[in-house]
Amino acid sequence: MKHGGSADSTDIFQVLADEYARKILLAADHGPKTAKTLSEECNASLTTIYRRVSTLQEHGLIEEHHTVDSDGSHRSKFETALEELHVDITDGQLSLTVETRDELADNFTSLWSDLRGDD
Repeated sequence: MKHGGSADSTDIFQVLADEYARKILLAADHGPKTAKTLSEECNASLTTIYRRVSTLQEHGLIEEHHTVDSDGSHRSKFETALEELHVDITDGQLSLTVETRDELADNFTSLWSDLRGDD
């Protein structure tokens, strides 16, 4: 996803300026984690975790996975979707390019299909 010098870029910069949001992204980059685990690893309350996760989800930077434990209880786990972030300043314009894991996987699949000659 590419953002020009728009409010979207500003919003993402503001999200990433938040210490807890960055901690959550880094902790959830090592695999899906529950809110409780993120709370412990980030030294933050569950309320703080849920607020930041919600904001990160709004911007496509974190994904929620639903699991069912062996006892039948449902649980949500969160994993970082952000793979790369590029900032470019050209001719007085700021542009932001955000690459997520899904986009990279789609790009690889497309490249592989092109190499194989699939239509």
